[in-house]
Amino acid sequence: MRSVAAVSLALTAFTGVAQAKELVVYSSRQEHLIKPVFELYTEQTGVKINYITDSEAPLMARLRAEGANTPADMFITVDAGNLWQAEQMGLFRAVKSDVIESNIPSQYRAESGQWTGLSLRARTIVYSTERVDPADLSTYEALADDEWKGRLCLRTSKKVYNQSLVATMIETLGEERTTEVVKGWVANLETPVFSNDTSLMEAIDAGQCDVGIVNTYYFGRLHKDNPDVKVALFWPNQDDRGVHVNISGAGVTKHTKQPEEAIKFLEWMTTPEAQRIFADVNQEFPANESVEPSDEVAAWGDFKKDAINVEVAGRRQPEAVMLMDRERWD
Repeated sequence: MRSVAAVSLALTAFTGVAQAKELVVYSSRQEHLIKPVFELYTEQTGVKINYITDSEAPLMARLRAEGANTPADMFITVDAGNLWQAEQMGLFRAVKSDVIESNIPSQYRAESGQWTGLSLRARTIVYSTERVDPADLSTYEALADDEWKGRLCLRTSKKVYNQSLVATMIETLGEERTTEVVKGWVANLETPVFSNDTSLMEAIDAGQCDVGIVNTYYFGRLHKDNPDVKVALFWPNQDDRGVHVNISGAGVTKHTKQPEEAIKFLEWMTTPEAQRIFADVNQEFPANESVEPSDEVAAWGDFKKDAINVEVAGRRQPEAVMLMDRERWD
């Protein structure tokens, strides 16, 4: 998908001429989620943000193909697994910034300094408020128990969100225990896997299954559109590691022609003013812990987050994919 701004970019950015007071961003985030951030930065600084939006894989392939000739100054995407992959592909440059280190906790940043989280999302359990007593829920692992046979719905394993969840479980629980859990999940499925989290929750609401695992902001969107939906959030693993959280994030491209300006923009996106936009527009959690979530998100209640460094989601992603394939999680 090419944005309106991208049309102008296509006409000007590939001439090789540096554009004064402009930055070019490749983003796999939907336009309506990032445009308000770009517009506010332009309003405050006069720096125009030209951008192209597309899925993460084509954008990463494009960055790699363009190499030193890329017009992109920054790459924004979702999930630490994608950010880690972009780092392994050599698409980012290391940034040493006291501002970013002060604003964003270390578990949401690359140790190398090549990327940082900008917002958080929890991947947690959802359940039917008609057919499930939340007192019967406890952990992700417990969804593999016989109690949930024929009652579980899952999204496809092909989506990076589930790959990252399993990758962090391998890190924490070990491969053998994680294999047991995934095997149990697959055995407990009531329906074929879903292509997206919203369809999964709609299936719970319709009575096709009773429990599932989704990203919180999908729940927020569904609940906003349908306040009477008979699905609720549950925070698992509160007595041990906590809820799995992941990030959206960004890095300055390796071949940016204006690294100082790009770093300033990245730093600004970690400040409270920009963080509030990320939190409010997409019903995510701010990565900057000094910023409160929106009222809607705060109403979901407090919970213990897994403190594991999200880099693990990328580092163990190949293992997670192989494990899920072995256990026939489609």
